[in-house]
Amino acid sequence: MRTGTGAATYLPDLRFTAPAEYARTLRKAHEATISGNPDPFLSPGIIKSWQRSLALGIDPDQHRPVHRHDVSEARSLSAGHRLAYVMPALSQLLADESAAGRHLLIVTDQQGEVLWRVGSRQALRLADSLEFVEGADWSESGVGTNAIGEALVTGAPAQLFSAEHLVRTHHDWACTAAPIRDPFTGEVVGVLDVSGPFESVTPDSLRMVRCGVRLAEELLKTAGAPAAGHLLRQPASAVRSTLMLKLLGDTPSAEVDGGARLPLTLRRAEILALLASRTQGWSADELAYRLHGEDGAATAIRTEMHRIRGVLGNVVEPNPYRFSSAIRVVTDASVVAGHLREGRVLDALAVYPAKLLNRSVNLSVELMRDELNEAVGASVRASGNAQLMMRWCASDMGATDTEAASAMASLVGPSDPRYQLVRAQMERVDRELQA
Repeated sequence: MRTGTGAATYLPDLRFTAPAEYARTLRKAHEATISGNPDPFLSPGIIKSWQRSLALGIDPDQHRPVHRHDVSEARSLSAGHRLAYVMPALSQLLADESAAGRHLLIVTDQQGEVLWRVGSRQALRLADSLEFVEGADWSESGVGTNAIGEALVTGAPAQLFSAEHLVRTHHDWACTAAPIRDPFTGEVVGVLDVSGPFESVTPDSLRMVRCGVRLAEELLKTAGAPAAGHLLRQPASAVRSTLMLKLLGDTPSAEVDGGARLPLTLRRAEILALLASRTQGWSADELAYRLHGEDGAATAIRTEMHRIRGVLGNVVEPNPYRFSSAIRVVTDASVVAGHLREGRVLDALAVYPAKLLNRSVNLSVELMRDELNEAVGASVRASGNAQLMMRWCASDMGATDTEAASAMASLVGPSDPRYQLVRAQMERVDRELQA
């Protein structure tokens, strides 16, 4: 028979009664499956998750999670997240911060980024060794098959034990997770997870996680805070809300406090990108000129600002127009830039899927777009890492970066198959420039 999303076993309680023996069996199944001989001991759901993870470039031997923010940034984001309201109750129910505590309480946002960790010093140190820390992406695409990723993919509770995880460094762990949903819209707002050494999992682990989710959702319902995308009116001294702007690519959107993703028109996205670029703000006339040139009218800007408030709430203050001091603004472009400032080129590349507002032909936006793209390209070239350069040159953003291609070719040499790929790419770019 099968138990949850985990492995098949003739003794369904073996993971609880003889965890070390069960882990050894799973590791053998893991080795066989990774070698190309799928073991029937593993559930089809686990194998499919492994296949998706491998296709995303997850390395079973040494993969580390993507860090969307550093720890301090993630803690700032968590303070403004709507799940901050339920964390005291969840900690009281599920956390064990005693010296003997072995498991961690983890809560992520709706994309799998860790926002809270609560546990003993020993458990936190073990988690540190896996970079299971605030700001790390523990979705399936961020770190491969794990309970948090499974909960996000399936929308249901999941429990993974030892070598059901794809990455070998996770084989000493067991994780139980379930999505937390907005009680009004049904949308996932985060994931509740309990993780620890596989000997720490009990038959009650899944039940307790489900209880925690019900508690969180009931508290959100009582608070009357649906994820409708609006900001609650609050004094400046209160905890700030967070506005997340997705500006990379051609489908801009906004999220308030981890709520529903709200599509933005290109014009509104351009306005918000300009607001995010300057803290001192803009007058209506300045924005009109930046967006429409000599023919721009301040009244058109005021109309758009009214519409932005209708979608996002009171995120913008007038005279001059700038983001309210009551919110923290994070853009996916600023996350990329933050990684570059800290020298984390691999992380920057991982969260840079497309150029800034691809469809915009506005000059100011084009300058910001080129500035970010050149910063990423320059950092990749300066890294001296041939694999990074190859990844960059293979992307839409770095496809015409002949300088990076040339540097990469000189590193790998003519005998490397990647050399021929890069050489063909450089020749194509030259032909296009000469046409």
